[in-house]
Amino acid sequence: MQPRGAPVTTKNLSMKYGSFTALHDVSIVVEAGEFLALLGPSGSGKSTMLMAIGGFNIPTSGDVIINDEVVTQKAPHLRNVGIVFQRYALFPHMTVWENVAYPLRRRRIASAEVEKEVTQALEMVSLETLAHRFPAELSGGQQQRVALARALVFHPPVLLMDEPLGALDRKLRQQLQMELKKLHRSLGTTIILVTHDQEEALSMADRVAVMAEGRLLQIGTPTELYCHPNSPFVADFIGESNFLDVEVVTVAGDLATIKIPGIEDIRTVRHLGLNGKNLAKLAVRPEYFSVCSEGPGLAAIVEEVAFQGDSVAMLLSSQQGELKLKSSMSHGFKHGDRIKIAPDCERCVLFPGD
Repeated sequence: MQPRGAPVTTKNLSMKYGSFTALHDVSIVVEAGEFLALLGPSGSGKSTMLMAIGGFNIPTSGDVIINDEVVTQKAPHLRNVGIVFQRYALFPHMTVWENVAYPLRRRRIASAEVEKEVTQALEMVSLETLAHRFPAELSGGQQQRVALARALVFHPPVLLMDEPLGALDRKLRQQLQMELKKLHRSLGTTIILVTHDQEEALSMADRVAVMAEGRLLQIGTPTELYCHPNSPFVADFIGESNFLDVEVVTVAGDLATIKIPGIEDIRTVRHLGLNGKNLAKLAVRPEYFSVCSEGPGLAAIVEEVAFQGDSVAMLLSSQQGELKLKSSMSHGFKHGDRIKIAPDCERCVLFPGD
């Protein structure tokens, strides 16, 4: 089945408010039917980006292109995009049915067609039995479903979502994440989601665009971002990373040999941006550490142990500072135990020390 979504492109999108620049020449291509997450901390520019695509912000420079049409100066209602906000933005004086019907009535759709489309939209989000209730009579999760049905009822080729699940509790948020993925697969709509929750972005999106301070740092699949981060920021923001100070011995192509203080042997690791012998930072995921029963390892002291159901997390102190280790097995360690650990360098990334 061909995607029913539309491609979305931003070209050198910039947004300035006086002397403050909220977006710096951001260019992104979203394929038709793709699910893209804009991920970053508060103030990274992700919501500014989404509002520019939706037409609520007019960029200082650059263009927004939807379905091969430049819409940079077009009003939001002329862009044919659905939008779901964190706070739902439902009309409190309207029933669920009337809220969902609103976009169709604005478009002067015939009553019989409105009845059909609203019924289908409510069935899609499993709210057909609550059609005559008012928003105040619904739970937060139900209100969010109404907002989603209203955004999809006119079959927009693009759906924009700004922190749509942020106000929900964790269990309900995870449930709706799975339902959104199923809806996306069945509808083929292009979805652009803004979130600060890395778990949400990695579990839902086909690709994730990581932003910080109004700039696009890296875009790729969840696996690419997690396994091949292109900067210390991405390595630390996507999941968790420990950063070890290391000495670079040799550099050849995209590989370097290093010495890790506290571990005597020479190790080989993939690097980004090293030009020669210097100090560098080795990014090590907590699960990339192993406890050494024998052989060389970095001496550490167990400070905290936390059982996490499917894994055990440990907080360690070492000459490299505070480190985090995560293991699928319980080693039976407790506070104060002295252990040795070593990184799996084949899975780590080396960054310039500065």
